[in-house]
Amino acid sequence: MGLGNGHEERGRAEALRRPVTPAKVLGISLALVLLLVLSSAGSLLIGTASISPAHLWGSLTGSLDLESSQDLILFRVRLPRIILAGLVGYALSLGGVVFQAILRNPLADPFVLGVSSGAAFGAILGILFGFSFHLGVPLAAFLGALLAITVVLLLATRKMGTESATILLTGVIVNAFFTAVIMFFVSTATDSRLHTMLFWLYGDLSQSRYSFMAFLGPGVLGIGLVLYGLSKHLNLITAGEDTARMLGVDVCRTKRIALIITSILIALAVSFSGLIGFVGLVVPHLARMSLGSDHRILIPAASLGGAIFLIAADTLARVVISPSELPVGVVTAFLGAPFFLVLLSKGGSGWNRS
Repeated sequence: MGLGNGHEERGRAEALRRPVTPAKVLGISLALVLLLVLSSAGSLLIGTASISPAHLWGSLTGSLDLESSQDLILFRVRLPRIILAGLVGYALSLGGVVFQAILRNPLADPFVLGVSSGAAFGAILGILFGFSFHLGVPLAAFLGALLAITVVLLLATRKMGTESATILLTGVIVNAFFTAVIMFFVSTATDSRLHTMLFWLYGDLSQSRYSFMAFLGPGVLGIGLVLYGLSKHLNLITAGEDTARMLGVDVCRTKRIALIITSILIALAVSFSGLIGFVGLVVPHLARMSLGSDHRILIPAASLGGAIFLIAADTLARVVISPSELPVGVVTAFLGAPFFLVLLSKGGSGWNRS
């Protein structure tokens, strides 16, 4: 490492170790929470059956009547879907932030280690065997994702430790293998199963249940707190691994822990939602460009931003071809791909900002 680069990395590391201003954290948090409330309220009101703000306010303040068709739509159909979208968006965006930091690659996304293809493999098997979407398919998807993670980490870290290039290459290979198996199953599926498979592969939140939240909510939020606890170490690794080692960080151990925990987070999310792209790529980039690379701010901001983005995308998925609906992954791709190109054309990812 050159002398100039060493001074630059140490300068960035020191900048990222400075105390975070409480006023800045509070202001960003309040703005994002307000956007989250507004996007959730809009999603509750908008749909095939239009519901007035006055009716929503009345239901929330005490006149709830689950015998009413409108209240049934609000609280049995739309609200669990909004909660699921928020939790999945939170997890995908958080996963993108952490993978970009530990792999030091601004193009890394939550599916880079083959988590998505492993989950899809499990889900497709679950659908073929007629498992219930209530728990059977999500469980099969979660186990498939864990299988993919285990294979990648065992192969990648056996000889090369936590080298980013090795991990990425192994993830690509495992992803390609599982994708080939999935395409075989899809190609030979009957028409009755094919539609279900494709909807899951492109992301589907229509099967949301309150019972899902008992598994997903504590897992996602708990892992989020653990990853936030690693934010100072992620700052130093982002600034430079040599600098992080000089400042006392066990880089290999931190990266291994973050990889495993984040992969479990993504596996948990996609097992209930299917494959939803671009959330974990676009939102972390936008947050990094707007707020810099301090993970003490970036992790909560990008996580809330991911929840907002996916709630808004799912609302569009429900209404754009109403009364039918699109897979939400199609909407995130339509929104995310051009938006990401615009971000890149305006100066990159904000990777070097402190």
